[in-house]
Amino acid sequence: MNEKTYSGFVAIVGKPNVGKSTLLNNLLEVKVAPISPRPQTTRKSVRGVLTEGNRQAVFVDTPGLHRPMDALGNYINEQVREALSDVNLILWLVDLRHPPTEEDRMVAEALKPLLGKVPIYLVGNKKDAAKYPDEALAAYRELLPEVDEVRAISALDEKEVAELKAEILAHLPEGPFYYPEDFARSDQPFEEWIAEIIREEAMKRLYEEVPYSIAVKVDEVAERENGVLYIAATLYVEREAHKPIVIGRGGRKLKEIGQAARKQLEVFLNRKIYLDLRVKVYENWRKDPEALRELGYR
Repeated sequence: MNEKTYSGFVAIVGKPNVGKSTLLNNLLEVKVAPISPRPQTTRKSVRGVLTEGNRQAVFVDTPGLHRPMDALGNYINEQVREALSDVNLILWLVDLRHPPTEEDRMVAEALKPLLGKVPIYLVGNKKDAAKYPDEALAAYRELLPEVDEVRAISALDEKEVAELKAEILAHLPEGPFYYPEDFARSDQPFEEWIAEIIREEAMKRLYEEVPYSIAVKVDEVAERENGVLYIAATLYVEREAHKPIVIGRGGRKLKEIGQAARKQLEVFLNRKIYLDLRVKVYENWRKDPEALRELGYR
C-alpha cells in the first residue's frame, strides 16, 4: 500500500524589507531568492520547493506590498495578489523592530477577505534585534485579531526556522506532490535566477534612486571548450545620468558588481564562470508596460 502524501502552497507575504526572502532561503536551506538591505529587492514571486519524506511545501516568496508609484509597482502588487489566490497557508511576516506602518495595514486589509478560508500565521521577524518584540507583535495582531497563529522568530535562527518549518509541513493537507521528489529547490528559470543574483549585488552597491531603476536581463549562457560557463548580461537603467554611476570611475563599480555576482554563481553552480556585464539605458522602463514585458516582468 502506497504511503499517503501531503502537499500545499504556502505564501510568504508582508511589506517590503521584512525578511521574506531570508526566511524562504533558510526554510529551504539554499538560496533561491535575492536579498539586500534595500526594500523591493524581490520584484517577482519566487517559488521554493521543500520535500521532506511524504510532505511537500511549495513556498511562494512574494514582493513587498506597497503604494505603487509606476507600472513596475503595479506589477509587483499584482504578483502578491496572484500569490494569494490559491494557497493552503499564509505566513504574514512583520518586522518586530518597528510598530505597524501604513504598508502593514495594507497587507492586513489584503488578508482580511481570506480569514476563515485560509489559515494565516502572523510571524514576527527580527525579534533578536527588537527592543520591545512582545509589544510590537501585539500591535500587529490588533490589525488582524482573527489570525490562526502568532509567533515571534528570527529568520536567521536555525532552531526557530526549523520549528516553523515542522509546523508548516504538519499543516499540509493530503494530496499528491506538485513536483518530483528530486526536483530542484526552485522552479525559477535558470536565466532569471542568474539575473536576480546580479541585480542583488548591484542593489547592495548603489544608492539613492539608482537601485530601483535597475533591471537585469541575461543575454547569453554558453559552455566554453575550456569548461568555463560564459554568461553575458545587461544592466538596464532609466536615465543616461545613471549609466556612469553604475559603471563607476574606470569601470570599478561594474567590476565590483560583476566580481561579487560571479563569486555567488561559482559557489552555487560549483564551476568556473566568466561573467560579461554591460550597461544600457532604457528610458523610463518602470513606467512602460511594454518595457516591463521586454525585461521579463510580465
